[in-house]
Amino acid sequence: MQAELDYLPRTRVLYGAGKFRDLGRLAKELGFHRSLLVADQGVRAAGYVDAAVRQLEAEGIHVYPFHGFDANPDTKMVDEGRAFARPHHVDSIVGLGGGSSMDCAKGINFVLTNGGNMKGYWGWGKATKPMLPMIGVPTTAGTGSEAQTYALISDAETHVKMACGDPQAAFRIALLDPELCLTAPAAVKATAGYDALSHAVETWVTTKRNPISLSFAMQAWRLMESSFERVVTAADDLEAMGKMLLGSHLAGMAIENSMLGATHACANPLTARYGTTHGTAIALLLAHVVRWNAAAVHGSYRELHSSLPERLEELALAAGLPRRLRDAGVEESDFAQLSEAASHQWTGRFNPRPLDAAGAREVYECAW
Repeated sequence: MQAELDYLPRTRVLYGAGKFRDLGRLAKELGFHRSLLVADQGVRAAGYVDAAVRQLEAEGIHVYPFHGFDANPDTKMVDEGRAFARPHHVDSIVGLGGGSSMDCAKGINFVLTNGGNMKGYWGWGKATKPMLPMIGVPTTAGTGSEAQTYALISDAETHVKMACGDPQAAFRIALLDPELCLTAPAAVKATAGYDALSHAVETWVTTKRNPISLSFAMQAWRLMESSFERVVTAADDLEAMGKMLLGSHLAGMAIENSMLGATHACANPLTARYGTTHGTAIALLLAHVVRWNAAAVHGSYRELHSSLPERLEELALAAGLPRRLRDAGVEESDFAQLSEAASHQWTGRFNPRPLDAAGAREVYECAW
């Protein structure tokens, strides 16, 4: 019997080199007048913020750039974004950058329009008032957040990542321009790209998988597996970057329809405890989770690749990502605490092999 399915595309997707130049026109079509521009500092340094402001202002749109967040936006940063936006009476939001920009934009939208704090939106469907229309412009091939209705926001005190979702948190438009991704630092291409690969792999076998998510996951894997090595070794390969960007978006659509699994459940505690970059944490764990899940998925992984764990390790090696927890500064004495935290992660509930603290410890030990 197929899993239950509730599929409603909420985001218009435009893909292609040069599409960024359509930002002003599209914002005007959506009726933007006073826009909050949420963009990370790297995007600002690359000149994309100035370019976005010029395009929006050329269409008569007032723009208010906000950059007060980092790679893991937390509740305090979201509150600062609301405080910045409120006196400008914005009627729209543009998220420009990596997944942190997208998540922060969505987080600010929640609290600016509906009040309260991010903890109140932890879960699904808790926005009771209309949210502002948004456009998402990713500058990394990574999270696929522009395709999703969830914002991942960390608790500033506990560092626990909270998934806060609502249908209204969907971007009205996602602008996918691979030219913007070429200037990303090599380390970002590696970690963000590997994270995107993991989304295709994990959504392929979750307990919520369905014909829609499987089609997105398969096409995402095909695009990214064939282009990832080129992206991390050739700085100017626009065709390869385009495949990665489109693949990461499709993988994000797969997440939206089927969720993730044990890799992300075990990765998040590493980021919370050690500050491990998310993509690095994923690279440390993904191949081991695939092996750990193998008996529960009845050969499904072989539909992606005949030797999937080994292929994933090859890709991590090509990107210069660490392959063992000990090499990333993880202490074996912390396994009990990490495992307990992993067992409470929401994504673990959708893993094909039930994940508890004992199972998470097995994964960490395999990755040690």
